Amino acid sequence: MAIEAWFMDESDEDPRLPHHRNPIELVPLDHLAELGVLYWRLNPKDYENDQQLRNIRETRGYNYMDLLDICPEKLENYEEKLKNFYTEHIHADEEIRYCLEGSGYFDVRDKNDRWIRIWIKAGGLIILPAGIYHRFTLDTSNYVKLMRLFMGEPVWISYNRPQEDHPARKEYIESFTKKVGVALEAH
Repeated sequence: MAIEAWFMDESDEDPRLPHHRNPIELVPLDHLAELGVLYWRLNPKDYENDQQLRNIRETRGYNYMDLLDICPEKLENYEEKLKNFYTEHIHADEEIRYCLEGSGYFDVRDKNDRWIRIWIKAGGLIILPAGIYHRFTLDTSNYVKLMRLFMGEPVWISYNRPQEDHPARKEYIESFTKKVGVALEAH
């Protein structure tokens, strides 16, 4: 399994720790899908020739791709960037990340504003919907290599919480009241 998810504790300890509640409360992939979070398990060793990745990119219109190594040795201004990644925010567009090596945590807010920690490892491709409050940090391995996918030119703008009046946030919240269908084939 290239992804695991659980409800987080309220501790302010090192964010790179798992932050399991006691007892541990795992979150099934179906619950993530209800939040609009989609997931695929792919082969990270052959991503350049992966037909499933090609199909996902084509179907969803992801025509831009780059690779990002996040670790102290390879990322300029590492501490500052990691701090920015871990600040709760939304985006106006989906956030698509494919973990090729290493591992890290995406934290997302559920409908009741509780943090769900998603541990992504090599082979996991995750899509966070536009407007969902989230953040990212490394785990104790201190290394992840991510493929970032975008529709069109990449947009690097984060909107820190609160953003209740942002159009993407309003649309995200509205999707719960309409209960638009969810792409279950993702997991």
